[in-house]
Amino acid sequence: MRHAHDFLYSVLDLVPIVQGSTAAEALARSLELAQHAEKWGYHRYWVAEHHNIPGVASAATSVVIGHLAGGTSKMRVGSGGIMLPNHAPLVIAEQFGTLEALYPGRIDLGLGRAPGGDQATSRALRRGLGSSGDTFPDDLQELQGYLGKVQPGQKVRAVPGQDSHVPIYLLGSSTFSASLAAEKGLPFAFASHFAPELLDKALHIYRTRFKPSVFLDNPHAMVGVNVIAADTDEEATRLFSSLQQVFLNLIRGATTRATATGG
Repeated sequence: MRHAHDFLYSVLDLVPIVQGSTAAEALARSLELAQHAEKWGYHRYWVAEHHNIPGVASAATSVVIGHLAGGTSKMRVGSGGIMLPNHAPLVIAEQFGTLEALYPGRIDLGLGRAPGGDQATSRALRRGLGSSGDTFPDDLQELQGYLGKVQPGQKVRAVPGQDSHVPIYLLGSSTFSASLAAEKGLPFAFASHFAPELLDKALHIYRTRFKPSVFLDNPHAMVGVNVIAADTDEEATRLFSSLQQVFLNLIRGATTRATATGG
């Protein structure tokens, strides 16, 4: 039986812009929270890439990571995650190679294959890339090449980034990334904070299909969960209603956009 002290605890932050506040205030609060998390002994602090969402200030994820890493000293800081289909792998390698050069041994690169926003925003982000979630395995392999050792005949290098070996984590809310992480021998993080029904299945696939690699000898899994803390159950329930409202607004927004475009 495992006990609570066998696990490492981390924070996932969307850098929320609360009602009546600004992005600048949200970024300042996230830095303050990261500094407290470090004092409290949290292992890592991740921020997530989201776009075109008025209440989220973490769109320029690598910039936010630099802001947080610069204001802390020991805790690992990274992405939970970068939505790789939105970017050229070389750009992400250069960004995280730069972060690793600035804050050595403290940077994590969590990757997802979702758009991180609505369809119109995805088209704006990916203009000219020709990339999609279907190309994720190939994009991942290309990114790994830019972060690893230079290969004979390699014409394009990430500078900074090449030979930095920034740790890569695959993130997912379905079984796709669980299977890919197992095949590649990479650590896996599951977003059970919004897809709890698939948690057990995804972890089972990851653990039973895992193939040892140069990165890991054994499977390494993380689970995202929502935690609401307050002085009373009543206050915690009230605070939780804000989270419920966020997801309801996202669902309503997606439905409205699909109707408007004939989807």
